[in-house]
Amino acid sequence: MAGETRKKARKPAKPATDGEAEGNGVPVASRNGHSGVAAEDGVASGADESFIHYPAGAYTHEELGFSGDQVHAMYRNMLLQRRFEERAAQMYGKQKIGGFLHLYIGQEAVSTGSAYAMEIGKDSVITAYRDHGIGLALGMTANECMAELFGKVGGSSRGKGGSMHYFKKELNFYGGHGIVGGHIAVGAGIAFAHKYKGDGGVCLTYFGDGAVGQGSFHETMNLAALYEMPCVFVIENNEYAMGTATDRAFAQTDFYRYAQSYGMASSLASGMDIFSVYKAMSDHIAAARNNRPSILEVRTYRYRGHSMSDPANYRTKEELDSMKEEDPIIRLKGYMLEHELASNEELDAVDDEVKQEVMDSVTFSEQSDEPPIREIYEHVYSQDDYPFLTD
Repeated sequence: MAGETRKKARKPAKPATDGEAEGNGVPVASRNGHSGVAAEDGVASGADESFIHYPAGAYTHEELGFSGDQVHAMYRNMLLQRRFEERAAQMYGKQKIGGFLHLYIGQEAVSTGSAYAMEIGKDSVITAYRDHGIGLALGMTANECMAELFGKVGGSSRGKGGSMHYFKKELNFYGGHGIVGGHIAVGAGIAFAHKYKGDGGVCLTYFGDGAVGQGSFHETMNLAALYEMPCVFVIENNEYAMGTATDRAFAQTDFYRYAQSYGMASSLASGMDIFSVYKAMSDHIAAARNNRPSILEVRTYRYRGHSMSDPANYRTKEELDSMKEEDPIIRLKGYMLEHELASNEELDAVDDEVKQEVMDSVTFSEQSDEPPIREIYEHVYSQDDYPFLTD
């Protein structure tokens, strides 16, 4: 499959029909004959087959309450992720970065839209190995992110985590995990902790489409629904699990529908439009604050291979070119120009500024120290006098 060229048309999100509604809080009809009602937070309620659809192009910044300056900040953050990942790929090619490297190029609207919907520092986030963009969206600096890739002490995990294990306690960012689907249950545990403490926080648990096939996904959905955990399970469906297209691995490729089996609400959002992501995530977070777990499938696309060793020859040039027309950064840039929120010259200046910030992060990483051998023993156990720990 990974080495097999295959034409695959991207399936558009289905329009709302019976049992499906747009993300505007309207009543929805259920296929089982009962009436499902979209709650005030916008997420369909009940264990029926209703769901909410958040398509691209359905929302404006004014409708969502954003100022022009906030849209500028969104654009800058997405562009920072893109330029950071491009430079990271270059540094990997120069052997400045070792191990695995999974790039987030194409998925930036998901991370930035989510960050604007949550309360950073109050809510928690956990994700898989494609974690650079989420870290930058939450507020991690380019310096600490790049230094972590370089394996230096200036990195977010002091060089011990690398690409797949970003972490930031102050942001309630719990990583970066390398095992497909292995962290989903941890996300539910974090959500349970929020509920137990009564602190009002929720946990956003991100994972890719490939993780839906793991047993841990289904086990966690059952427990989250049973114990009414304040958790949003975000499926970043970028259409490929490594080199395997979703329709070659799953009988049901509408992943949001799995929520029905567990009596949870679910939605489908376009991951190529930051406003759609923001609106969907806002509604799901509001539901989670009322101890209503849910599944949000975000349909996005990665423009690079699964990792740096993946030539991505399982998809055609025509498919890739077609998806580049939906690039979330280009979409937002066009929106800003159309609504006269910025000029081309202003946006070019933002790009230059971001490129310099990323270049400075490379310089910082090159000048940062290598971790000493003693670092192996640091931040492993919570107590300093853990038995059997010796120099």
